[in-house]
Amino acid sequence: MMKKKSISASNASLVLFLCQMISALDVPLDSKLLEELSQPPTITQQSPKDYIVDPRENIVIQCEAKGKPPPSFSWTRNGTHFDIDKDAQVTMKPNSGTLVINIMNGGKAEAYEGVYQCTARNERGAAISNNIVIRPSRSPLWTKEKLEPNQVREGDSLVLHCRPPVGLPPPIIFWMDNAFQRLPQSERVSQGLNGDLYFSNVQPEDIREDYICYARFNHTQTIQQKQPISVKVFSMDSLNDTIAANLSDTDIYGARPVTERQPVLLTPTGSTSTKVELRGNVLLLECIAAGLPTPVIRWIKEGGELPANRTFFENFKKTLKIIDVSEADSGNYKCIARNTLGSAHHVISVTVKAAPYWITAPRNLVLSPGEDGTLICRANGNPKPSISWLANGVPIAIAPEDPSRKVDGDTIIFSHVQERSSAVYQCNASNEYGYLLANAFVNVLAEPPRILTPANKLYQVIADSPALLDCAYFGSPKPEIEWFKGVKGSILRGSEYIFHDNGTLEIPVAQKDSTGAYTCVARNKLGKIQNEVQLEIKDPTVIIKQPEYKVIQRYGQVSFECIIKHDSTLLPTVIWLKDNDELPDDERFLVGKDNLTIMNVTDKDDGTYTCIVNTTLDSVSASAVLTVVAAPPTPAIIYARPNPPFDLELTGQLERSVELSWIPGDENNSPITNFVIEYEDGLHEPGVWHYQTEVPGTQTTVQLKLSPYVNYSFRVIAVNEIGRSQPSEPSEQYLTKSANPDENPSNVQGIGSEPDNLVITWESLKGFQSNGPGLQYKVSWRQKDVDDEWTSVIVANVSKYIVSGTPTFVPYEIKVQALNDLGYAPEPSEVIGHSGEDLPMVAPGNVQVHVINSTLAKVHWDPVPLKTVRGHLQGYKVYYWKVQSLSRRSRRHVEKKILTFRGNKTFGMLPGLEPYSTYKLNVRVANGKGEGPASPDKVFRTPEGVPGSPSFLKITNPTLDSLTLEWGSPTHPNGVLTSYILKFQPINNTHELGPLVEIRIPANESSLILKNLNYSTRYKFYFNAQTSVGSGNQITEEAVTIMDEAGILHPAVGAGKVQPLYPRIRNVTTAAAETYANISWEYEGPDHAHFYVEYGVAGSKEDWKKEIVNGSRSFFVLKGLTPGTAYKVRVGAEGLSGFRSSEDVFETGPAMASRQVDIATQGWFIGLMCAVALLILILLIVCFIRRNKGGKYPVKEKEDAHADPEIQPMKEDDGTFGEYSDAEDHKPLKKGSRTPSDRTVKKEDSDDSLVDYGEGVNGQFNEDGSFIGQYSGKKEKEPAEGNESSEAPSPVNAMNSFV
Repeated sequence: MMKKKSISASNASLVLFLCQMISALDVPLDSKLLEELSQPPTITQQSPKDYIVDPRENIVIQCEAKGKPPPSFSWTRNGTHFDIDKDAQVTMKPNSGTLVINIMNGGKAEAYEGVYQCTARNERGAAISNNIVIRPSRSPLWTKEKLEPNQVREGDSLVLHCRPPVGLPPPIIFWMDNAFQRLPQSERVSQGLNGDLYFSNVQPEDIREDYICYARFNHTQTIQQKQPISVKVFSMDSLNDTIAANLSDTDIYGARPVTERQPVLLTPTGSTSTKVELRGNVLLLECIAAGLPTPVIRWIKEGGELPANRTFFENFKKTLKIIDVSEADSGNYKCIARNTLGSAHHVISVTVKAAPYWITAPRNLVLSPGEDGTLICRANGNPKPSISWLANGVPIAIAPEDPSRKVDGDTIIFSHVQERSSAVYQCNASNEYGYLLANAFVNVLAEPPRILTPANKLYQVIADSPALLDCAYFGSPKPEIEWFKGVKGSILRGSEYIFHDNGTLEIPVAQKDSTGAYTCVARNKLGKIQNEVQLEIKDPTVIIKQPEYKVIQRYGQVSFECIIKHDSTLLPTVIWLKDNDELPDDERFLVGKDNLTIMNVTDKDDGTYTCIVNTTLDSVSASAVLTVVAAPPTPAIIYARPNPPFDLELTGQLERSVELSWIPGDENNSPITNFVIEYEDGLHEPGVWHYQTEVPGTQTTVQLKLSPYVNYSFRVIAVNEIGRSQPSEPSEQYLTKSANPDENPSNVQGIGSEPDNLVITWESLKGFQSNGPGLQYKVSWRQKDVDDEWTSVIVANVSKYIVSGTPTFVPYEIKVQALNDLGYAPEPSEVIGHSGEDLPMVAPGNVQVHVINSTLAKVHWDPVPLKTVRGHLQGYKVYYWKVQSLSRRSRRHVEKKILTFRGNKTFGMLPGLEPYSTYKLNVRVANGKGEGPASPDKVFRTPEGVPGSPSFLKITNPTLDSLTLEWGSPTHPNGVLTSYILKFQPINNTHELGPLVEIRIPANESSLILKNLNYSTRYKFYFNAQTSVGSGNQITEEAVTIMDEAGILHPAVGAGKVQPLYPRIRNVTTAAAETYANISWEYEGPDHAHFYVEYGVAGSKEDWKKEIVNGSRSFFVLKGLTPGTAYKVRVGAEGLSGFRSSEDVFETGPAMASRQVDIATQGWFIGLMCAVALLILILLIVCFIRRNKGGKYPVKEKEDAHADPEIQPMKEDDGTFGEYSDAEDHKPLKKGSRTPSDRTVKKEDSDDSLVDYGEGVNGQFNEDGSFIGQYSGKKEKEPAEGNESSEAPSPVNAMNSFV
């Protein structure tokens, strides 16, 4: 009994829901009506659920509601009543529930944190707002921390952590420098979602001391700054300089290049991670990898595709962004970081949950006493939300009883409601991710019908246009509306009228006979009311004589005509425009009743003139161009396109034909050859004109064939040899009567989408092809070759129907017939379709393999029965793979290969097999659904083939008459090796080949010593392997026996090595200073080579600069370089075309501040110079006086007698060191010497020391070797043989003493 009762209640819910859809009322937005009707409260505006406020401004919590009578408001805070009268800081706006909390006058926002809820109440119920969580925004300062400089080796990865303070809402993070410029980001350097700055690999350009993380708090409009972070990058070159400073000049240190590394993920860590996101949000997944070269990131979704149109890649593809996520976006997302050395990947398992969202939100109910209705509240989410009901803000379980109310889960069922049943109900749908709250009132009203449209309202409509007659109404129960024409007319029905739910009557094409009085009647069980309106149909306004294009001579007179025809009851107004603007305010322009005249035309009158005719119901216009020319040319005939026809008229209207006539426009000196008639279907395709027919230019009447149920308008275009005229104005509209369809849908097909269905599709008829309203299709089908009756269904105006429960892949006869409200189209033709395919059932049998040769095989199989294919046979697929190589013990996994053979083939060729290997294969049949089961695996072997070439051939240990050969077996033996074949022959100085010697070597050997060779002779060797099938490809090498025994230890050759065939330069090293660099290298090859050094700025496209090395030295000093610059360098040998070393890159040191002081600006120096000048002046005066007296100047005599031979002008070149000079008066440097890295010159490096020339032993040298010191002449170690010099101090010597 309980079970039956439950089923009955469920059925009742469905019935009551249907009743609700029929009887629920919409209250019109009529101000007078709204003032009279009682209505429960409705919340119209409220603050957001999560409301973050600015702590510096007043807090405004919005709550607005409407109702009749106006509602009163109250608030709760944290679940308890909030008495605003007890808090002086809190006020409520008048006639509103909005709270204003005064923070700017001493209040603290933190004191008002909490959960607020507003209640709006009147005598009909109470509505409540959402729970509004008030939180003040926070923008805390950065915690102080000691930041150590980041010292990173070039090429390594680096992460600069931001760690912003926790704010509310979270801040926006960005990185800038001290100049407030954003730091550039790229695939190598980018910011992560957590704000950290990631370097996939560090480069020298990353060196800086002002990496600054900024946090912007938008709510409070503040920006917080982290302390600057310093990054220092050290390279192997700088490390080499440090090490070289501690090595002697005979030590050699080779710079190791930056090591390339395969990708490693910096974030996220590990191989897998999880991510939970809510439905409708933006999903952000991130992968940032380290590696050199910089890895490239690629994203895929395992087992699916990334959603189209919702997937975006950001941050150089390191971030995957999917907008508006749904549960279908759950799954595993893999990011793959790849560079040339390898790859790394990470799988993120994404789960999409969902906060509650509405499926059906409850809607307000307006019922009359005794009626039934339902409130339905349906929501979805993940997890599934729970539904709870409240009545006037109180849980419905403890709300006052209402016998007309019954709660059934997500539905409240009302039956036989009374006025006391009015209330506001709240539906709450919630899960762990959020909630939804909706208010819906039940307003029980008993109101007789009211018509809100004014009585005897007059409607005026232009003929052939739609007419809309209003009948706005209200009543409870909802009134029924009926329309009548005239006082005693019958009720209006039929396809000529459209009845809208709001009571409006629409006449789609109003004709002259539609004029008259129309009565609207509204009735319900409480009463009846009617209202009468008037409809008048007016003739359209037409310009029957339009203004024409005019060419007028300057200072002449021109006139444009605009003759109109209009409804006699409408008062037209004619406006003339020039170039779409008002006519100039000029007395030369005369506007008449039917024309515009321009007197004394000037050049500025040139333009387009438009005649606009307006009435209260319609508007028409026509334009013409005026061209002003100079003196009249010789009269000539002007040819132009014809003017458009006018005054179109329809006569002889029949169901399938009508007669159209027109008046031709001006021919413009070129006879009209034909007229083109076009039509518009105002019912199905308004605004679109179609070609109808055309007639000769002498004909102005045509009989037109028509289709049923089309609202025709026609227009005519005149054509002459110049071109086509503008279209004429449309004719009056003519609506043809409905009829049966004349044709059936085309392109009928039947193709199954599942094994048990048949999808029938067709191309629907166009609108005018329907021939009447209510277009539908009769779809019929039956199984072919089975004596079954046709099964038929009638469907709406769609283009697809699915038949379920069909056998798999069975032929069907199909036909689709059109019908409308008047009947069926002719009997359609039948087409053949098939139900859905399924996977094949059996595998091909009797699979045989015939091996043709070592790389090709032929496979045969028996075809499967066609009945077991269960679909369209696509072909057969052969899967084959190598199991083992018989010539090697190791096994490795080889992916299966697939060959597809189309159609019903029973054999196929397998190319590209590896010789001497074991293979397996199987065969499967395929149809449109997929592949069937595989046949049993078939094993076959390929025979031996010729081997590949030996993996290497090395020639070592040269002596006077022997060479040692070593080799590696072939990588692909392709069988069992039987032997190796060695052939060799000598080569003389003219590159002629001597006799060829052949030696067969057992297969198990890997080396051989060739003896009895000629000394100092070059030999060419040919080496290959053999199997029983034949010889493989050979490899060649050349080597030279030595000249004598001493040559074995010759430095150019090296012990145990064969002299190379070609010379080479290797191990190019550099030791760079500020403006110069030492280049050294090793050379192997013929003696007496002449070297040169080429260099240039790294990365520049400029030509190489070339320096010749003097002699056959293996070092050179490049001078005049720019400090702090990267250079490229290479070494070559003269006379050897294309022979040079590989490139090396070095960087000069940074520019150092000068140790010299500009003494010319020192005060003491200026005073001293003044004293010296004064002393010289006195001496000159004394000398002049003595010469005039005939005396002798003793200082000059002493200078002549005691000239110091060691004080000589110092050549600039003499002060330069670290460079080799071949001048005879200099000692050459020792071969292979290096300039020490500390940039000092040892005394034993040069016998010509400058220490003696200084005032001590602290003489210094610039980085280019030039001397810096106080040069004042060589100190005397012993007294002079004669008297000491008594010469006066010269200004030159004084200057030198300060330099």
